[in-house]
This record gives sequence, C-alpha cells and structure tokens, in this order.
Amino acid sequence: MAAIELAGVEKRFGDVTALRGLDLAVEEGEVFGFLGPNGAGKSTTINVLLDFVRPDAGSVEVLGRDAGTESVAVRDRTGVLPEGFDVYGRLTAREHLRFAIESKGATDDPDELLDRVGLSDAAGRRAGGFSTGMRQRLALAMALVGEPDLLILDEPSAGLDPNGAREMRELVRAERDRGATVFFSSHILGQVEAVCDRVGILREGELVAVDSVEGLRERSGAETTLEIDVETLPDGAVEAARGVEGVSEVRAEDDGRLVVACEGDVKMDVLEALGSAGAEVEDFTTREASLEDLFAAYTEGSA
Repeated sequence: MAAIELAGVEKRFGDVTALRGLDLAVEEGEVFGFLGPNGAGKSTTINVLLDFVRPDAGSVEVLGRDAGTESVAVRDRTGVLPEGFDVYGRLTAREHLRFAIESKGATDDPDELLDRVGLSDAAGRRAGGFSTGMRQRLALAMALVGEPDLLILDEPSAGLDPNGAREMRELVRAERDRGATVFFSSHILGQVEAVCDRVGILREGELVAVDSVEGLRERSGAETTLEIDVETLPDGAVEAARGVEGVSEVRAEDDGRLVVACEGDVKMDVLEALGSAGAEVEDFTTREASLEDLFAAYTEGSA
C-alpha cells in the first residue's frame, strides 16, 4: 500500500502555479528522496501532505486517509521535521520533548529520544542557547515521538556537522528498519544518495523523474568514466577504444592511464577492444555519474 499518494494535484498562488497535475506514490517502508531546485514546489507539496495548504485540484492520501478531511488522524501518525524549526528559548530540551509527548498522547521517554539524536548532555539546558545544529537535533527528536508510521523530513541535515549528518543517516535507516516510511527533502544530494531507496525530481511543479539513483542514471543516459591502468599501449589501441560504439571520449594521460567516457553497458567492450589491440590492462576503476550530475541533467532539461 502507498504511504503517500497524490493524483493530479494542482496548486496556484495568484498567477503562480506551484504544482501542475502532480502524481506521486511513496510506498510503505521506503526512504523517498524529494528533490528540486528552489521554487520547484517541494515545500508546497509537503504543506499539501500536512493539510497546511489545500490543493486547487486533485486528491491527496496519506497513510490511507484523505489528507484534507482526516488531517488530525494523519498527523497523529506522522512525525515532521520542518525547515526553519525554531525553539521555545525558555524551555529545556527535555521540556520540549515532554510537550511533544503529551501533545501526541505518547509514552516515550524524553531522555531516550534525546540520547538517540545526541543531545543527552544538553537535556536540562534551555534551548534558547542552542546552536543551529542542536536545534535541528531537537526538532528531529520531537519528530520521532510516538514511533510515527511516516516521517517527513524537510532539510534534516541543515546546520549539522559531518558527524551529525552521519548520525542522521543512521537514524533514518533505523526508522526504515522499524517499518516507518521516510519522505526526505534535501539540497544535500550526497545525503539523499546515501539513504534513499528512490528519488523523485520536481521541476516547475511537475515530477520529471522517479526512480532509484541507478535507474535515473540509466534513463538519463549519463556517462560512466572508466579509468584504465595499462602496462603497454601499442599504436592503434586508443583508436580501437574510440571505435567502440557508446564511447564518446578516450584520453591518454601522462602516467599511463586511459580515461574513457562511455555508456555504462559498454565498459567490457572497451577493455576487450584494448586487449585485442595488444594493450596490457593492469587495473581499472569505474566512476558513475553522481546524483549531482543527474539532478543537473533532469532539472536543466537535458534528460
């Protein structure tokens, strides 16, 4: 069953169309990365899911319920880390958690949740003195109250140092293993690639691609870079590699390496062509297109 299902969702703000017939399904138990440039409609989509904004057309179901008519029931089963979360300066971290637990009628231990996000040493401190990263950790702890079936994380790595970002990834994986669905919006594409099962890319209010990162590579036609260490490179070997269908560039480096840009499924053809031409291949490495490359390809219209 889909944890999130949007069908034909449209939303306009005056003359601006934020969402254009958006269709999207996120399956239960998956970590779904939601990407797009500024102004693409990501925040509007999240607000529609939480019934903070009503769509002009289309249907929105979250956890099998209508997001508009059953929003309270949806929120009871959803944990949210909003972008730009602010704290109550006079309350301690523990008091923030107690408030969230009481609001949801949950039975969580606030200190256990603070420990999960690395704030156990600051449990009794007033949050007004917290750094940006600490506030982000506190917001994440509050999102985890009640073991929600769905987590909506909007820029969860904002303000976190590398250790905090790594801990956040581990926590997302733990929530997925528990059975939760995670809807994950971020500008930090390396974080998305590290934890997401599938990725959706939004452009000008339209979903232009949905797939695994590997699937996006295949669909975009993004090239693979093959770096080949050769012991000997006879005359004609470079031309033999260039002659392989699907190869766009072959470059011989001074250190004896060949750098080949090619389609991902012709790597072995390149190596065989080099061997047939008398080149002795010692080793090779493959560098696939990054999520940053794919994001640029889809959002700039080349894919």
